[in-house]
Amino acid sequence: MSWLDQHPEVRNIRCGAIDLNGQARGKRVPVRYAQKIEEDGTRFPLSVLNLDIWGEDVEDSPLVFEIGDPDGVLKPTERGYVPMPWLKTPSALLPMWMYQEDGRPYDGDPRHALRAVMERFQARGLTPVVATEMEFYLVDDSGSELRQPPSPRSGKRRPGAEILSLRALDAFDAFFTELYDACDAMDIPAEAAISEVGLGQFEINLSHVPNALKAADDAWLFKMLVHGLARNHGFAASFMAKPYEDYAGSGLHTHFSVLDEEGRNAFADGTHEGTPLLRNAIAGCLKGIPDLALIFAPHANSYERLVPESHAPTGICWAYENRTASVRVPGGSLMARRVEHRVAGGDVNPYLFLTAVLGSALVGIEDGLQPPPPITGNAYDQDLAQIPDTWEQAIDAFEESAFAHRIFAPQLIANLVMTKRQELHYMKDLTPRQQLELYLDTV
Repeated sequence: MSWLDQHPEVRNIRCGAIDLNGQARGKRVPVRYAQKIEEDGTRFPLSVLNLDIWGEDVEDSPLVFEIGDPDGVLKPTERGYVPMPWLKTPSALLPMWMYQEDGRPYDGDPRHALRAVMERFQARGLTPVVATEMEFYLVDDSGSELRQPPSPRSGKRRPGAEILSLRALDAFDAFFTELYDACDAMDIPAEAAISEVGLGQFEINLSHVPNALKAADDAWLFKMLVHGLARNHGFAASFMAKPYEDYAGSGLHTHFSVLDEEGRNAFADGTHEGTPLLRNAIAGCLKGIPDLALIFAPHANSYERLVPESHAPTGICWAYENRTASVRVPGGSLMARRVEHRVAGGDVNPYLFLTAVLGSALVGIEDGLQPPPPITGNAYDQDLAQIPDTWEQAIDAFEESAFAHRIFAPQLIANLVMTKRQELHYMKDLTPRQQLELYLDTV
């Protein structure tokens, strides 16, 4: 029995893929056409995955007029149907990815970029195990300035941040209860929720899974879910890197380890230091940070987060159990050794983000790279190479990077650079408030 047969209440479906900015692009289709889409896919211009943050064509893109804006074929991914609990009408999303007319994967599709890196791991007999930490703000955006929404229980607004406060979580109990129920329905492995550093800021961890494509799917779907449910509750949810000037930004950290062919953690050998493979992976991650900063900080607002003493890393370094470092080896069981990559903001495209992190680690493994000694103490006080701190620097570095070309297809690099240069040009005409309104619900 098919998923739709098991859910006869579903009246329509969305078939959609993710573009370079992490936006869902697709169609709303009556459920009676579902079988045709499942079997044949649906045709879409290749350029749809290469739109700017406003949803506009990229000017002078060769995908549009130069080659006639040709179609590709969107085909269902292995994820299958996912319910959309934030909609009033029972509906389902069918995640898809783009192929060329001749059946080849389209190199400009972010999901195919991650698939290609996973295949390289598999060729070495390795399987990444990946988890993500999703930070976001709940926001009242009804006035001239952003505020924390009033508690549905008391009607009061929190006067300040309350780190790890149960009271802050309980104030939005109905929202979080509905969110967890929806995650269960969508097969998103949501774990603990905590109140974070910022005013109205929360974090929910998604469990470790031995499938990076599913981990990226989960993060993408989680963002859509949180946005939709928040609006149903009368406020907004935002994954912007830095919605408030005076409060910490939101990150999207990932924890990963690697299993060998026997299913053992290839980073763990029972010692504090971990295996040589762990250090290779760390070295690759460090080497990739300056060239791949555009992936970790893809928008104008992203660079407001990457400032010293703001709970976001700025120096390129690693450490054991030290949250001021950009790459951290967390504590805990020595047989559960893993890497935490802490650079990215909450506004990233999850597929490009995991491609960049895991691809960097893979380069480190392939080349046998060795990291510098781990730091101790406060990374902000040390003389370290710095993450690019402007959008323009990050675009230039990504475009010119030989390292990026070892991870991403030339087509995707060219498309992303064109997109970001167009956004950089037009963003200069926007006020800070206009930028805020643009990014609040989109990223």
